[in-house]
Amino acid sequence: MPRSTDPTAPMSLLSDDPNHSSVQSDVVVTAARPARHTPRLRQPFFLTRVEAGFPSPASDYVETELDLAEHLIEHEAATYYLRVSGTSMTRAGIHDGDILVVDRAVEPADGDVVVAALDAELTVKRLRTRDGRAFLVPESQHHDPIPVRDGQELVVWGVVQHVVHEVS
Repeated sequence: MPRSTDPTAPMSLLSDDPNHSSVQSDVVVTAARPARHTPRLRQPFFLTRVEAGFPSPASDYVETELDLAEHLIEHEAATYYLRVSGTSMTRAGIHDGDILVVDRAVEPADGDVVVAALDAELTVKRLRTRDGRAFLVPESQHHDPIPVRDGQELVVWGVVQHVVHEVS
């Protein structure tokens, strides 16, 4: 399917007669913010790897600075952040309260984790296609896959590129 010339426009994968069915949302959209590189926030970056076992003195290994935006954002104008609400994607490493880095310029493919609207209800799920049909698949044993039925509209709002979460 050809991509719109506007990288910030949502991508419609399936569109037919608007018969709506309810889908529980796993994304809080009010937290959506466009991604911006400027002003740059450069912090010390230790090029040596940290041992998860025994401690190692690290102050001697500062070799450069790191701007996280350079590593998290490829298409600045098409990237935004969302805060997750819900537990349907925990096996993919996406937890309640996490921040998603979502890129609208990336063409969604089978197996990608996407932010999508199914009949105007937003969710974050893994996009799967089988025999020409799309499914929104959770990464939790407590949630069922959502088949996209004839007459429903599936619009992908972007492909999740990174997840930011606190360590507990």
